[in-house]
Formats: sequence, C-alpha cells, structure tokens
Amino acid sequence: MKNLRLLLCGLPLVLTGCSTLSNVHWSAAAPWNWFGSSLEVTENGLGDITADTPLKEEAIADALGDDYRLRSGMKTQSGAVVRYFEALKNDKLAVVINGENDKVSRIDALDNDIATDSGVKIGTPFSDLYDKAYGACKKALDDDSDGVECQAPGSHHVSYVFTGEWRGPEGLMPSDDALKKWTLHKIVWRR
Repeated sequence: MKNLRLLLCGLPLVLTGCSTLSNVHWSAAAPWNWFGSSLEVTENGLGDITADTPLKEEAIADALGDDYRLRSGMKTQSGAVVRYFEALKNDKLAVVINGENDKVSRIDALDNDIATDSGVKIGTPFSDLYDKAYGACKKALDDDSDGVECQAPGSHHVSYVFTGEWRGPEGLMPSDDALKKWTLHKIVWRR
C-alpha cells in the first residue's frame, strides 16, 4: 500500500514530462537553503532584481533582503547623470545597481556569497572557465579598466571581470598565459 501512495504522488511529475522540471533549480531544495540562501545571478538579473525592477530604494531593498544595507548616489556616465545604489554587506561593498529610464539596467556583484546559476563565484580562476581570451574577452572599461571582461559562456546578459597581475603596456590585453593566473573579481549583469 505504501508503494501505491508513492506511485500516486510521483505519477503527476512523470506525466508532466521533463520540460516542466527543466526550469526548477533543484539546488534550492538542499537543506542549507531552507532558511534563506545567497543571491544568484541568472540571465534575468540578480535574485528578484530584474530589468523590470524600478530603480527605487524600497524595491531594491525588498529584493535584496535584510543581509544588505543600501546607499544611493549619482555619477556622470557618457555625459549624463545616472543614479545608482550600492548594497553593503558587513560594511563591505557587495552589489552596485545602475539604472536607466527608472529601471535597473546593470548589476555588478562583488559579494563572495553571490554565484551564477552555473555555480561561478568571485575568486574563480580564469583558466577554470576559458582556454583563451580571443572571441570571449575584451579590455574592461571605466571603473574596471585594470581588468578584462569576458562574456559568460552561453549567456547574453552575464559577463565576468577578471583581475590580476600583468606588467604589459597599459591599454593592451594581457596574454593568455598571464590571464590563466587571474581570478574573477566581479560578475556583471546587463539588461
């Protein structure tokens, strides 16, 4: 009789097919995630922060949760004044959220506890993700000009900024041999 009950409980899952289950993140069912879990960067954004999230302190604070303290600021970018939010965790910069047209347009994740949905975290070596920079990476710009930005494999919205030591000419990409020793400094999501 017990086997029949299990069969009846599991039958709907089997009948609905694998396509229904493909969007389920089974790692969320792990016991260490039952009482809250770290944020995750996906194609849609960071946790509940997406391109549809209003660039308002209350909306961002609600989406980030209680682990982060927000502060806002303004800066000039390409001749325009833009508003941004910085999320601090234990008084350390963890997330920077930029916006355009009152919506979130870019998220920079620097928190060691934040990972991508494929498990990539801050500190991951370049060589774990790429064999060479050609075709995936370019010299990073603006605040990240000391780094190299690489498109995340299979992603249209996520990229990785790697930093490390290199004594070559300023403005040029480091060699692949030098990049192998670099590590992930920042995960970037763009709308």
